[in-house]
Amino acid sequence: MMRLAVRTLRFRKGGFVATFLAVVFGTAIVMACGGLMETGIRSNVAPDRLAAAPIVVTGKQSHLRPGAEDATPLPERVGVSSDLVTKIRSVEGVSAAIGDHTFPAAILHDTSVTVAEGHNWSTAALAPYRLTSGHAPTTGQVVSTTPGSRVGDRMTFLINGEATRFTVSGLADGPAGHTFFDDKDAAHLSGNPARFADVAVLVAPGTNIDAVKDRIKALDANITVRTGIDRGLAEHPDAESQRAALISIAGSFGGIAAMTMMFVVASTLALSAQHREREFALLRGIGTTPGQVRRMILGEALLVSLPAVLLGCVPGIFLGRFLFDQLASHGVASPVIEFSQGLIPFAAGAGAAVLAAIGAAVIAARRSAKIRPVEALLEASLQRKWFSWVRLLFGLLFLGGGLALLIITATVMTGPLAGATAGPSVLCWAIGVALLGPFWTKAALLLWRWPMQALTRVNGRLAIRNVSARSVAMSAAVMPVMLAVGISTANLYMQTTQMHAASEAFTRDLRADAVLVSEAGLAPSLLDQVRAVPGVASASAFVRSTGVIDEPRNAPFDEDGAPLLGVSAQGRDGTAPVRLAAGSLAGLTGSTVALPEHVASKIGRGVGSTITMTLGDGTSVTLRVVATFAAERGYETIILPASLVAAHTTDGLTKQILVRATPGTDVRPALAQLAAKHPGVQLADRDSLVAANAADLQTQAWVNYMLVGMLIAYTAVAVVNTLVSSTLRRRREFALQRLTGSTRTQVLRMLITESTLVALAGITLGTLVALACLVPYSAKVSTSAVPTGPLWIYLTVIGAAAALTLASTLIPATTTLRHSPTQPTPAD
Repeated sequence: MMRLAVRTLRFRKGGFVATFLAVVFGTAIVMACGGLMETGIRSNVAPDRLAAAPIVVTGKQSHLRPGAEDATPLPERVGVSSDLVTKIRSVEGVSAAIGDHTFPAAILHDTSVTVAEGHNWSTAALAPYRLTSGHAPTTGQVVSTTPGSRVGDRMTFLINGEATRFTVSGLADGPAGHTFFDDKDAAHLSGNPARFADVAVLVAPGTNIDAVKDRIKALDANITVRTGIDRGLAEHPDAESQRAALISIAGSFGGIAAMTMMFVVASTLALSAQHREREFALLRGIGTTPGQVRRMILGEALLVSLPAVLLGCVPGIFLGRFLFDQLASHGVASPVIEFSQGLIPFAAGAGAAVLAAIGAAVIAARRSAKIRPVEALLEASLQRKWFSWVRLLFGLLFLGGGLALLIITATVMTGPLAGATAGPSVLCWAIGVALLGPFWTKAALLLWRWPMQALTRVNGRLAIRNVSARSVAMSAAVMPVMLAVGISTANLYMQTTQMHAASEAFTRDLRADAVLVSEAGLAPSLLDQVRAVPGVASASAFVRSTGVIDEPRNAPFDEDGAPLLGVSAQGRDGTAPVRLAAGSLAGLTGSTVALPEHVASKIGRGVGSTITMTLGDGTSVTLRVVATFAAERGYETIILPASLVAAHTTDGLTKQILVRATPGTDVRPALAQLAAKHPGVQLADRDSLVAANAADLQTQAWVNYMLVGMLIAYTAVAVVNTLVSSTLRRRREFALQRLTGSTRTQVLRMLITESTLVALAGITLGTLVALACLVPYSAKVSTSAVPTGPLWIYLTVIGAAAALTLASTLIPATTTLRHSPTQPTPAD
């Protein structure tokens, strides 16, 4: 039967083009997602400044809160205690242990500021940096790697917001962007002399590095010992924090892409088998056994899918790299991570595609092989059977899954977490509707039949009767349209609704009229100077981070931790974006905290009680509750003193001060003059703060737009494949119509009406699928069950679906109608 399968492919190439293309594009998408997954898992970052150290010790960048199963990633650099350095030096095989102080040291030029890092000179040998002129720094001196610097120059640095001048004692070649200070100066300027950013470990020649690594790990359970390519993560802790996001994006989108590919490949193979019912009937009539028919169909699937997989791997390699570059350029992935795409992504993409083809072939062959010859001929003339009991069972299961996820979204999930169940529900609804396609197609056609009949003439009425009689077969054309409209509409409006709700939550209680901003950090004294400006009613530092509530253990935050907001102590007229329910922010100093009312109620803590938290750098603190405030469910933020939050961030800087003016007072001119006296400080208005928050949301949404766009493109391929294949199969029907007196124009008019009905049915079903996801999601994320977003998104989606449907039907039909109706019809 394999020989027969080969001959079939030779003479029926057009019938398998749709399957071939579906496998090619599906393999490329799944392989690209596999590359992103492998890149996130490996997180290879080549060491740069610490390249000469075979071992680098850092703090553990995660925290496992009591009673939790999964650790929470810590967003700030954890660091290593200076006491541990002495213990590391005493480990057998260690020749030296060099603590690294890393801190922001922006270089101030005449009119601009260059963000850079400062380090202690003892770490310069680890790159290695080599002095090209001058000497090592002493107190008040630096060694510069900045091009154009000269020995003896005076350089001004913005450190903790203060301008400080140092003399250049020497110049060094090596990786740029780093300045080296005297070790004592660096310890002081880092803000935490008792804690190193990391520790570089040197070993004696011939020492077993793995053995030394194990000995160091035994010293403390809260450290991470890195060797090889992992050493680069010590220099770029942000790459470690973005690792989980990259893995999550690749995993979720890869799973959706794999399921979509399997469905599309199965649909194209099933359609191909459906179009060949006469051929199978003839084979069964001349004595071919059901097993032989199944083996032939399976052989055809393998012969089509295997070369398609090999071809799909080529764009898969480039697509994976393109996606990673886009994610890195938009701040979702770290650009310093090396993109990896080995055999595992290839196996995932190829395996998923081949399994989809084999599974689809088995399903398609089951019906074609078991049917009796006479019944097969009848089915080939006009398909009447809606679906098998297997499709009925799985269709009901998927619809039940969609209903269950709808109920969970509407009753259990809150805020942004609703997307965790609303997203998968789209696939459940779409697959469930597709499996029971003939039923839903019949229902949709009944809805649109009478309006179309009232608007069309004879050719249109013929098309309506034709579609109504062939509604079971037409479901194969309607379902891809439904899939494209449903998935794209749901995912796009989920993003717009989420962005709008998050923006509303941010701006609802924001009472700042102006904001002072500096990427190099603001001086601690600047806040008091701002408060002294005439017309300023209130001013507050503004810092963001993430932490974990350890005690009590029933805090309503997931493994991503709790968002922290650092503000200054203030009265009820302050700039902090809160609506106080109890207590006051006037006492928000030292080790204190203000909790959202819902969180305080959940953990049983009110004003005057205490909680234990782990801050972003792993430091555990006990905090006294001084206030509770109202907050939108799902958007809760814990408020701490700004100085406390800033001290436990990677850079230790306060970069924003929010200012509220007294009513009727314009304080911007005075603030602009104050900002001009502080290098690197800029004045912005409230809209700039809102725009900056929107930009962060837009970055997250952009990722989903890009990935959803790929799925839309893939489902569009399915729409085109299915409709072109279905149209070409009807060549004999078009020839018969021409022979009975119909003109080319009349046939095309009939097809336009048919295509319109198919598009309307697919759009209707796709819209219902999207609404089944969006209504409960919108009700939980925002205050309305109506999705938020511009109408043009939906109009673009349905317009593209309608255009694809018409083009995929009329273009092949026009080509077919150019030939004489008496000309022999080629094989399908």
